[in-house]
Formats: sequence, structure tokens, C-alpha cells
Amino acid sequence: MKNSSGFLYYVSIAGTTGAAAPKPEDVAVALERIKAATDLPIAVGFGIRSGAQAAEIAKIADGAVVGSALVECIANATSDAEAVKAVHTLASEISAGVQSVSK
Repeated sequence: MKNSSGFLYYVSIAGTTGAAAPKPEDVAVALERIKAATDLPIAVGFGIRSGAQAAEIAKIADGAVVGSALVECIANATSDAEAVKAVHTLASEISAGVQSVSK
């Protein structure tokens, strides 16, 4: 990985994104192995749907990636205003979860 730059994206669960939650203990083991091979920051994604889950991942990773949960907020909304409010609420919750972790 000597010629790599940016960050690594670790997919925390196998299967459909959003279908299950990542197990922090399993992710920690995988990240330990990956960090032994690179100095790049590692972002973890797939299955992160709440501030609490984002906080757990932030304890062990350099970043948490959330996609499907935000898309779901939009898909479930009945109006543009509702979609904006739902995305803002979830993004704020996830941000608070990540920020609650001190490294």
C-alpha cells in the first residue's frame, strides 16, 4: 500500500447495506489487522444507522460512513420539507455520536 493515498473504506458487514448492524468487536479485529499494513486512515461503513452505532465505530475507526440510512429518510418522507427535516435530524444524531468520542 506504499503507493496509496486518501483513506481506506472498510465494509463492516457482508450483505445488503443497512440490513444488519456492524459488531464493533469484529470491526476492531479487522481494523487492527489493516492498520498493521497501512498508515492511511480507515473509514468504516455499511450498517451504521444511528448516533450510538456511529459512536461505537468512531471509537475504533478514523471515520464512519453513513449512506443508506440517509437515503431511507428521503425515501420515507412524504414531502421535500419532511425529507430535509428527517435527514437533518439523523445527520445531527450521527454527528453528535461521533463527536462524543474523544480520541
